[in-house]
Amino acid sequence: QVQLEESGGGSVQAGGSLRLSCAASGYTRVSHCMGWFRQAPGKEREAVAGIYTGAGTTYYADSVKGRFTVSQDTIKNTMYLQMNSLKPEDTAMYYCAADYYICPTLRAVVAGESPADFRYWGQGTQVTVSS
Repeated sequence: QVQLEESGGGSVQAGGSLRLSCAASGYTRVSHCMGWFRQAPGKEREAVAGIYTGAGTTYYADSVKGRFTVSQDTIKNTMYLQMNSLKPEDTAMYYCAADYYICPTLRAVVAGESPADFRYWGQGTQVTVSS
């Protein structure tokens, strides 16, 4: 059974930084694709970033481009989200997702044009940015 565990959330002032981690376990090979999503209270879940783990190709939502960076450590089976220049509107529960079989089109997912059809999801980690 694949498990994804997020960590690294917390409270930070506007302009600060956080690094989220998503550790995958329970599968013997690296996922094909992974993604970061967030959901603020009263709002729909939105895609933040995605990565094709083989090629390392990354995609970002317009709202985080230039501030967030997604990366991976395939040996540790861990994906990261470095978040810089945080804004109060980045406050949300952040979730990671992964798929080992058929990946959604990440470009379309982060653009909000396609559903986030990932097979596995984590429980989330809270990020709170104060002004």
